[in-house]
Amino acid sequence: MITPDGAISLILENDAATARLGEDLALALRAGDCLALSGDLGAGKSSLARALLRAMADDDELEVPSPTFTLVQSYELRIPIHHFDLYRLSNATELDELGFDEALQSGICLVEWPEMADGALHADIIHLRLEHEGEGRRATISAPERQMARILRVLKIRDFLDSHGLAGAKRRFLTGDASARAYEAIYPHDGARLILMDWPRQPKGPVVMDGKTYPQVAHIAEDAYPFVALARTLRARGFAAPEVYEADFDDGILLLEDLGSDGVLDGEGKPIADRYRASVACLAHLHSMAIDREIPVTATHLHRIPDFDPTAMKMEVRLLLDWHLPWKRGSEATAEERNEYLAIWDELILALQPAEKNLLLRDFHSPNIIWREKESGVRRVGLIDFQDAMIGPTAYDLASIIQDARVTIERNLFDELMADYLKLRHAQGGFDEAGFLKAWSIMAAQRACKLAGLWVRLLRRDGKPAYMKHMPRTLAYLGVALEHDALAPLREWCARAGIGRNES
Repeated sequence: MITPDGAISLILENDAATARLGEDLALALRAGDCLALSGDLGAGKSSLARALLRAMADDDELEVPSPTFTLVQSYELRIPIHHFDLYRLSNATELDELGFDEALQSGICLVEWPEMADGALHADIIHLRLEHEGEGRRATISAPERQMARILRVLKIRDFLDSHGLAGAKRRFLTGDASARAYEAIYPHDGARLILMDWPRQPKGPVVMDGKTYPQVAHIAEDAYPFVALARTLRARGFAAPEVYEADFDDGILLLEDLGSDGVLDGEGKPIADRYRASVACLAHLHSMAIDREIPVTATHLHRIPDFDPTAMKMEVRLLLDWHLPWKRGSEATAEERNEYLAIWDELILALQPAEKNLLLRDFHSPNIIWREKESGVRRVGLIDFQDAMIGPTAYDLASIIQDARVTIERNLFDELMADYLKLRHAQGGFDEAGFLKAWSIMAAQRACKLAGLWVRLLRRDGKPAYMKHMPRTLAYLGVALEHDALAPLREWCARAGIGRNES
């Protein structure tokens, strides 16, 4: 419940409920957060801290010694956590000696007895007070707006689980991605692990074209309806998409089947050739099928798979102009450069008109493929990211997998995968190889231009620098796409702009 002064007030019936709150908070905290735990001796501060640390480590047996005498204990976890106990702090200035500010910059600070700091802690900390109440405890949480929103979100998800027969289930962070989605592993008291997709609705962004935001122009899904629609369609066609067990479309919470945790990369992050070949075979099979573009999701909602239309294609390639080029050379593209680049893309997009078009999953590459060793045929290839699927040139998805944005596909494997796909499509009959290869080159270049700008946007706008490591690979892939004669004008433009393989 929310108190009149905007705090969260919870009754924790027992120690298990206290531990669950610690687990939930582990999912809400981010680097730079400070969680201050107050309460009398025996109120449960150490129990909550222990549960939070074990959840962050995903280790139920993690040794969590009390920092009462050392004053601080540090843990190098998914997010570094520095556990402070200030009960023996003699003077607030000792915080500097303990490296509190540095700890807060590099990770999360978990502070017991914060009142001993005499107000020296930062003003934007999260306060959590535990008090005995009846047979249990009352937890009162107050926090700045940004942190409070995260805490309310994880508590909403806990309520969702409780209301769907998963009361008390263990939750662990699984992964996040470049979008607003995050994923949790859910461990029921009995039964197999489940996956929870956390997809909160985002504020509408700025209008970029014709009164529409970027996601609307580029056909990026903004709610869970497309995911559910495509999951059902793919499953009905025999593909291994996760079953959707429960869905709250308003709050953006989905409970999904766990397809497994094996991927298509080895322990060193390199592609496993046989798994990539099976993935390409799965794609060739998908491209042989006609897919209905209108899919009922609920009694009142019909999802219509959008077209990968010229406007969307062109919006995406503009990312190279708007983000990559200014990052590369420190100045915006000139009007002449912009006009020439966009005119080239107008011609390339026009050249795609006769290309084969069908369902394209849009991000068919290693992070979104689950390997299912015990299955057979196309069901060995688990599909988990398809909410942005469109109807467009099928060549796009082949570019996604054989020019995997997250891992280097060496030329010999690239050639093998391309040959596999072409052979399978010829066996289906009526396949125009020359037309497909032309479309593939255009789509591969389109995707590479988009990604070259996207990596910079994630860095500069979203504060996610890790994606920049993919830039050299993306530019090398662009060079391969530009080898086709149809791409000669773009190849020449890129050469003049200094964009190519050797760019760092």
